Amino acid sequence: MDSQCSSSVGNINSTPISARIESYEGEKKCISDVRRTFCLFVTFDLLFVTLLWIIELNVNGGIQEQLRKEVLDYDYHDSFFDIFLLAVFRFAALILAYAVCKLRHWWAIAITTAITTGFLIVKVVVSKLLSQGAFGYLLPIVSFILAWIETWLLDFKVLPQEAGDEIRHLSVQNALDREPLLYPGPVSEGQFYSPPESMADSDEDLDDKHDLEKPIV
Repeated sequence: MDSQCSSSVGNINSTPISARIESYEGEKKCISDVRRTFCLFVTFDLLFVTLLWIIELNVNGGIQEQLRKEVLDYDYHDSFFDIFLLAVFRFAALILAYAVCKLRHWWAIAITTAITTGFLIVKVVVSKLLSQGAFGYLLPIVSFILAWIETWLLDFKVLPQEAGDEIRHLSVQNALDREPLLYPGPVSEGQFYSPPESMADSDEDLDDKHDLEKPIV
């Protein structure tokens, strides 16, 4: 009974650590929560820029007419189509790098943010977007802000948290490896059994003492 209790105690003590390791290894096979949030924000970036571009097409004279003007008759100085393509480029590159390939480095988002920043600065300076109303300001500013928010999320949230989870996993794994494989069983009473002591003064010893005490005639 005691041995069963001790083994059950050992299983209880080791179960949480093993469960934590199995859950962490399961998370490593898929995408962590913070990385999933980052991928959702990248998707939101594409959808939000697309929505703004569609609204701009409707406001300026209808979708079909503006699509022909901005896509087929593309002009770098007047078209917003390249800002939409820039959002598509960011989405494809970041999802491929951090969702499909599960990259754990910042170089991919550094490239996308640098290209986005350089392109938008040149387009605002050279093109005539600022003379086309509110969307000439809104689309470049929104695209610029979203790109830098993605950089902040990855650099300050995703990578540090995943590195911390990796360190905690290694520490738990080392602690589990240091645990004894066999837990000590309960101490039985038989281990401390000692035979009863024999009487120091038995009957034969008493007779011998009486014989020695008799005077010699």
